[in-house]
Amino acid sequence: MRPDDWHLTEDVDDFLDRAGDFLRSRPGLHVMPLTWAERLRTRGAAAFGFKAPVFGVLERAGEVHAVFYLLPPRGLSPTPLTPEQADTLAARLSALGHPLPSVSADHDTATAFAEAWQRHTGATPQLRDTQVRLYRLGTLTPPDPLPAGRSRVLSEQDLEQAMYWCGEFAKAVGEDVTIDADSWADTRYADKRYTLWETPDGTPVSIAGMNPVIGGQVQVDIVYTPAHLRGRGYAGAVSAEVSRAALAAGAREVVLFADRSNPTSNALYQRLGYRPLADWAAYDFSNTAPEAG
Repeated sequence: MRPDDWHLTEDVDDFLDRAGDFLRSRPGLHVMPLTWAERLRTRGAAAFGFKAPVFGVLERAGEVHAVFYLLPPRGLSPTPLTPEQADTLAARLSALGHPLPSVSADHDTATAFAEAWQRHTGATPQLRDTQVRLYRLGTLTPPDPLPAGRSRVLSEQDLEQAMYWCGEFAKAVGEDVTIDADSWADTRYADKRYTLWETPDGTPVSIAGMNPVIGGQVQVDIVYTPAHLRGRGYAGAVSAEVSRAALAAGAREVVLFADRSNPTSNALYQRLGYRPLADWAAYDFSNTAPEAG
């Protein structure tokens, strides 16, 4: 396998024409490239403040083996790679002078690429402290009993409520984003369907969101309960409702990410029927701008 087996393009339609079948063959594991390719196809890179995206497809004899996407100034996100494939990708990108601030992928792929990038560029990889686990829904098992109250799907009339909860979630996870009426449409939060769990008196106590069905899968994203309301079953109830909605929408696979360091959320999702699919890792790089060869 050679570095020039990687076909690079800035055209998302070209990327999907080449790699769409490959991505849809394992939609849960390929959730990130499926999701971001569709966002860029429908809204454009400028909607998110990105520079020109770069997509890559590893092809030999007409067969796709792997893909990646790069959304500057964000880092690289490849599908699973062997160490040899990671090395050919690092060689290709370093020869073109592509700056890379980071790589994020399943743990083995991220590690293999980080090591290859260091060999080809001298950049020092630093493993991030926060690591996540990708889960895929098996058989949905809603909580029994449910907490008092009911679920409610947010509509366009609830935009202010949705913005508030998403802002609270963003702050809780340390995401540097402004969420208000002016910025809402340009955030990744705008294309989700949200469900609230309300107490019997109508007080919202937890929220969960889901992305649209893309390539046969739905990602549950976000799930948030204020700290002073946790431990009462609200997150489990609203997560079950959103998972049920994803299945009803026709998803073959329903996935979500959870912080591996949070035993409470990991245990909750497993009680609901989610099973580990892959551990995710991210490496940040120093000296991120290699010289073009």
